[in-house]
Amino acid sequence: MNSPLADRIRPKKIEDVAGQRHLLGEGKVLRRIIDSGTVPNLIFYGPSGVGKTTVANIIAENCGKSLHYLNATTASTADIKEIISSIGGFESENGILLYLDEIQYFNKKQQQILLSYIETGDVTLIASTTENPYFYVYNAILSRSTVFEFKPLAPGDILAAAHRAIKLLSGEKGKEITISDSALDKLCRAAAGDARRCLNMLELCVLTSEGGDKIVIEDGTAEEILAANAVRYDRAGDEHYDIISAYQKSMRGSDPDAAVYYLGRLLAAGDLPSACRRLMVCACEDVGLAYPQIIPIVKAAVDAALQVGLPEARLPLADAVILVALSPKSNSAHDAINAAMEDIEKGVGGPVPRALQNKHFDGDDAEIKGQRYKYPHEFTNHYVNQQYLPDAVKDKKYYLYGENKTEQRYREYWAAIKGKNNVM
Repeated sequence: MNSPLADRIRPKKIEDVAGQRHLLGEGKVLRRIIDSGTVPNLIFYGPSGVGKTTVANIIAENCGKSLHYLNATTASTADIKEIISSIGGFESENGILLYLDEIQYFNKKQQQILLSYIETGDVTLIASTTENPYFYVYNAILSRSTVFEFKPLAPGDILAAAHRAIKLLSGEKGKEITISDSALDKLCRAAAGDARRCLNMLELCVLTSEGGDKIVIEDGTAEEILAANAVRYDRAGDEHYDIISAYQKSMRGSDPDAAVYYLGRLLAAGDLPSACRRLMVCACEDVGLAYPQIIPIVKAAVDAALQVGLPEARLPLADAVILVALSPKSNSAHDAINAAMEDIEKGVGGPVPRALQNKHFDGDDAEIKGQRYKYPHEFTNHYVNQQYLPDAVKDKKYYLYGENKTEQRYREYWAAIKGKNNVM
């Protein structure tokens, strides 16, 4: 009775898991992996309360391996080494399955320790994370794992779990539990895709409605529980990914009202790191060269916010968010680096031009000897025409001037110095 309700009704079979039909439906890849009995390294990515731990537990129960559980928020390097020390023992003769919750909190060194045993097959890893694994998980582990994204649950999926919970609670209390369909529907919808949150609120409704031979959850009681949990839910990451997306898109879209609203949602959830990170990204990506001075201004506001902490952090961040929303926009630098990276990833390029190389002596096979670098400061206007890009891309134009006053001034300046044919 002391364990959370979500744990007490946790499904034991894949068929009973709420939602995630895109992963667990008949014929889907993850379902086929589970049914095969052969477990590869897996990473489950998605918000809280959507079944990541449940599915991992079901896999662990059916794979025949020695199961170990770690939560990266509290686990240490010593905990990893203790698990590794059991390799080859009687209990782990079929191998070790490590379920690592919140892997994003493991640092690079801790992830590297795991990697060496994952590579040998001594440890099979199932990791879960609420953060994008492509940002937070060591690339070498990612390349050896299959990533599956878990989605927020639909209200109907949560409703099925809620009915099972009511049945369980009724048995535990030895009393009939009644709640109106409308109140139960509100609890399911208010959970915003998180079954655990709905079950927590439902259990609280039961606890505050006890008395007499039956437990009757009044609509008013459910409303009070919903109101009391609204802010607490935000602090747990209400629609975490959607809010972060809306936050940056509102700044990019020059809507200060929406931008500061979504900033408030992030701060109410205690998510100061995401609020700061997205703000800095937006200043560079979406304002960029239209107002380049904004980058150190936003960095100073973020530094101040991190120094004073919440709740006062909201003040410098609000200043910076509104400034970003109101500033002229340009993504010319964003497009330029993306275009350059696209060529690099395709292997387009070649040797650095001889004039720019760091070596000062040529080998016997060099047809033309000498570096021949022209020092721009020795020429008029500190500019001289010479080739900087490799031969294969020497005529590429990665950067195109944005249609804003700042970049157009640069364009006019360099057009006068380089000649109009050299400036786009």
